Amino acid sequence: MHQSNIQITVHLDEQKIPQNIQWSATDSTATEAQDARAMMLNFWDPTDKTALRIDLWTKDMMVDEMADFFYQNLMGMGDTYMRATQDKDMAEDFKIFAQTFMKKFKASQLAQNPK
Repeated sequence: MHQSNIQITVHLDEQKIPQNIQWSATDSTATEAQDARAMMLNFWDPTDKTALRIDLWTKDMMVDEMADFFYQNLMGMGDTYMRATQDKDMAEDFKIFAQTFMKKFKASQLAQNPK
């Protein structure tokens, strides 16, 4: 059986706030650890039937980047849900919500920063 390892390194400041996130994987084509400003890692606990989450972001993560990050994750969740269940309607609902989320975010940004 093939084994693949993913390593995540989080550098914290004095207040234990992430300053830098790096990740590497044994099956990656990258030769060095890759920088990231945010991460969401989820595991399913079959015993308790709950999701276990680690959500981290660095001080450098901008609000517009976070909105893009959430948008792309929501779109990806739709794709993953479709592959896992073949339920096209529910998968499409994820994407519709993601698009609505991004439209509302952009509208709020425009309202806060009129040109």
